[in-house]
Amino acid sequence: MGLKKPSAQLGLHEVVEREHPRDQAGLLMQLKDAQAGNRRWAARDLAQYPATATTLGEALLSERDTSVRTALFTTLAGFATDDAVNALLPLLRSEDAGLRNGAIEALTEMPQAVAPRIQSLLHDSDPDVRIFTVNLLAELRHEQVATWLRQVLQQESAVNVVAAAIEVMTEVGDLQDVPVLRAVGQRFDDPFVGFAADMAIERIEAA
Repeated sequence: MGLKKPSAQLGLHEVVEREHPRDQAGLLMQLKDAQAGNRRWAARDLAQYPATATTLGEALLSERDTSVRTALFTTLAGFATDDAVNALLPLLRSEDAGLRNGAIEALTEMPQAVAPRIQSLLHDSDPDVRIFTVNLLAELRHEQVATWLRQVLQQESAVNVVAAAIEVMTEVGDLQDVPVLRAVGQRFDDPFVGFAADMAIERIEAA
């Protein structure tokens, strides 16, 4: 039996004109599209427009789709600008753990941009923000991380913040941090802080 010639129509797709142009204005319009897939592509394509950082941060506040959120965070992290940092920092106060964690992860990707804000974050009136900042330091590739952690151990008054700093210091500290850990264990009349400090010292000295 002879072979049948494939139909010329097979594999062809209808050409559909894009609803929005692919420039900045068009992509920002697409970011409000009802379809999550369209919003996700807009968030990715906006990576070439750092001036949209504030708008992307605002979009995160209302976005519920996880994949779109991920694209927004990735784009902001890629900007690594002051505007991107400003767009992400308010999310540290969010009741939504997904937004908080996404913001922390994105901020760790821009160490030079976020570094000038660490001091103010460590002195924030909200102890939860100070804890989240310590969590940020755990992954931040910056030469001042150990210095900031020592500051927390020496000055912080909230037990939970100090406990978080001890945990991070266990991973990033070295022998020069042992005296600071011993001092914080003595400074707090709290069995858990003392135990955590001792464990951190033991781990550092064994490394």
